[in-house]
Amino acid sequence: MKYSWTLMILFFLFLGNAQSVKLMTYNIRLDIESDGENKWSNRKEFLTSQLHFYEPDIFGVQEAKPNQVIDIAAALSQYNVIGIGRDGVNQGESSNIYYKKKRFKVVQNSTVWLSETPDKISKGWDAAFNRVCTYALFKDLKTKTSFWVFNTHLDHMGELARTNGIQLILSKIASLNTKKYPVIFMGDFNSKPKEERIISLKKEMLDTREISREKPFGPTGTFNDFKHNEPVTECIDYIFISKNSNFK
Repeated sequence: MKYSWTLMILFFLFLGNAQSVKLMTYNIRLDIESDGENKWSNRKEFLTSQLHFYEPDIFGVQEAKPNQVIDIAAALSQYNVIGIGRDGVNQGESSNIYYKKKRFKVVQNSTVWLSETPDKISKGWDAAFNRVCTYALFKDLKTKTSFWVFNTHLDHMGELARTNGIQLILSKIASLNTKKYPVIFMGDFNSKPKEERIISLKKEMLDTREISREKPFGPTGTFNDFKHNEPVTECIDYIFISKNSNFK
């Protein structure tokens, strides 16, 4: 059977004290019967085995339906999960953040909608669907350091929604991060590297693909649409970090 959808991005980032943090973003593809042999019930064990193998410290998922959130949590008991669905609690796709519960403490967390009314369930600008960003302030219990993680899935149709969604999240980061903690901004941006919104974002934050001490392995692309016999060249998923961070 053919299981992959959007490929994961996995990076080791190192804090100033050389303690590593393994980060991952993964669009897991929603659970939908029309996917046939690639439907969730046929690939969930493969996906969770990937997560077991790579064992990220923190990972963000996109397109996760409520049953998928539960399945992943059940298979990986060493993690806690935060985030709510784009259509409400336990409703619709979500952009959850999973984290190792023995290593990290959540100090603050929430989910906002990428729209003109981010504090309530809503669809923004020219988006086809409601879109959300889940975020949290973490404290590393090993190093006693704190940092933010923002995880999102930008709209696949609305150009304005993608551009404004990034700007909304950057504004949210600025308003929340008064103590200037390091920030990780990850997810499925539905945007290629040469698009203006990504070029502009790279002026504000650093692309971990370009600065990670341990260089990424595997294909440069992150999206294959279940086309396993074709090269994976389309990059639409990213992990960015703030310029003032001690990550390397």
